[in-house]
Amino acid sequence: MKSNLNSLTWDVVIQGGGPVGLACAAWCLQQLPTLKLALIDRNPRTDEALENGDKRSDTRGIALSHGSKLLLETIHAWPTNCPEIHRIHVSQAGRFGRAIMTREELHQDALGHIARYRDIHLALRQALRKLQPSSPHFSWIHSNETPDLASQVESAESACVVHAEGGLFNQQEWIEAGRSYDQSALVGLVEVDQPQAHQAWERFTPEGPLALLPSHAGEHFLNLVWCSTPSTAQQRLELNEPDFLAALQRQFGSRLGHFISVRERRLYELGLNYRKEVAVDHSVWIGNAAQTLHPVAGQGLNLGLRDAYLLAEKLAWFFSRPTHLGSANSVAALLQDYARTRNADRKTTIGITDFLARVFTSQFLPVVFTRGLALSALQWLPPLKTSLARQMMFGRR
Repeated sequence: MKSNLNSLTWDVVIQGGGPVGLACAAWCLQQLPTLKLALIDRNPRTDEALENGDKRSDTRGIALSHGSKLLLETIHAWPTNCPEIHRIHVSQAGRFGRAIMTREELHQDALGHIARYRDIHLALRQALRKLQPSSPHFSWIHSNETPDLASQVESAESACVVHAEGGLFNQQEWIEAGRSYDQSALVGLVEVDQPQAHQAWERFTPEGPLALLPSHAGEHFLNLVWCSTPSTAQQRLELNEPDFLAALQRQFGSRLGHFISVRERRLYELGLNYRKEVAVDHSVWIGNAAQTLHPVAGQGLNLGLRDAYLLAEKLAWFFSRPTHLGSANSVAALLQDYARTRNADRKTTIGITDFLARVFTSQFLPVVFTRGLALSALQWLPPLKTSLARQMMFGRR
């Protein structure tokens, strides 16, 4: 629908064209093509920047759980070139205790996958575009091209408003609950001379976790996520390549041989920010708009995709009923039910990532000793390891 958009009564308006907003729209339309849905997207209409690797596009390696893969495949939005993780090695620098998780232990094809953020974004845009022809009441509004129209639709009457424009921690205007970790993540792509295929490493250092993850660029390249205090991270960002690689070698060790090169270094401030109430009246918040997490254990986008999928299921069911009221009260009740259903998974995932981010930076000796015992227990108590791994892969159900 191209005309008089502001005069329509929308069933659903989704604010935000990132992966979570796109996924929510696609799942809604897949289940109910006749839904009156508007998506307000601040990104360009074309995919040129994503396809050509524009410097503005986000090249971070993002962890996608096996559960997220299953969800994205339902809308044919699984990105190409997503190397699998078959084995995860967790340890703490200079201290005892380690845990190793393998796909064989969990009877899964993979523990997870790594994809560039821009590839996830592109796959979801393409998937949603394929649903457009069979969705007569869907309008994809690009606010950078038609800001007045986007503003009109945002202010038009709608039964449900989905807030999916979360952004990064240091870019968010809303602060409700959480904390700053006084950490920044330095991300980049490093090359090694003795790679171990399908292996992920999570090494806890005194200043924060250091992760090395498989990469789209090939077996010899790994996605680096190196967390530390903001001042240390800035110093590392400014190091020349030989000095940076030497510092990384000292911190990580020689398990992968020598670090040969690094590129695409960037910094991101880290913190926890979450809404206590994700549903208020006829508005609901999902993904980073509902909770922004520390990258330890790579749960942020996975949790957001689970938000989007369950919300889409409930919205499609509600608006498919011939006698649905569409009133503020009935929509509000539906969204409160959604919030209750998501509560356990949100609380568990937020709690685990917050705990790991804080406890593994403490240098208080009893805490250091307890961490080593915990990692050892994780290694030698398979049921405990399996339970934790399944939470990371599928969320709490």
